Amino acid sequence: MRRALYIVARLALAGVFLWSGIAKLRDPWMLFAMEIENMRVIPAAAVEFVARTLPGFELVLGLALLSGVWARYVSPAATVVATGFFSLVTLLYLRGFQGDCGCFGPGEQLGPKTLARDFIFVLISIWVTWEAFRQRAAAKRNRLRLVQ
Repeated sequence: MRRALYIVARLALAGVFLWSGIAKLRDPWMLFAMEIENMRVIPAAAVEFVARTLPGFELVLGLALLSGVWARYVSPAATVVATGFFSLVTLLYLRGFQGDCGCFGPGEQLGPKTLARDFIFVLISIWVTWEAFRQRAAAKRNRLRLVQ
């Protein structure tokens, strides 16, 4: 049962990253760049680079989570990214930012729902990471028992 829950959580997390990346790629990158610029959290010189590369990175991360290959490496990366996004939206919310968060393409206002949703994503990603390592250790123990 635990393994099935892990797979469902990993696939859900993959879906989040895929959905986020695809939503950003459906619109011209300049729209996402304007959202990033409005947040005023990175230097203006980095806005274009982030706007052009982040959606693709989210897609790659989502596909890697979907495949389950190298889960011990991919899931910590997903946790770092999810925690970074949550930290960013929390900071913006505390600063009183009233604009679009850019989380899943244009049109999503930053608010308590965004914070709650992103926090849930962080919790899921932490658990998926924990399980990826736990299951790997359990598989190693089982192989050692078979050898003995």
